[in-house]
Amino acid sequence: MEAFSPDFPILMKAVVTVMPKPAILDPAGVAAGRAMEHLGLKGVLSVRIGKSIEIEVDGASEAQLHEIAHDLLSNPVVEDYKLTILS
Repeated sequence: MEAFSPDFPILMKAVVTVMPKPAILDPAGVAAGRAMEHLGLKGVLSVRIGKSIEIEVDGASEAQLHEIAHDLLSNPVVEDYKLTILS
């Protein structure tokens, strides 16, 4: 059975946010937190550094984007991802 294919492209905008898992040490975050304190910001409890990937695609499904986020954009061993569909 063929998947539904509309006659017009469906534009989807999404953001994938990738962050180190909570149990994983984030050396860049630790260094940034120390630098913030050095610059006078008091009370820095935690800094985690990740990445944000914006995607615009025609005709992809949310399931396909989850697969790409899991298999390509993140390392599931040490990172978690969050997929946000904007439109």
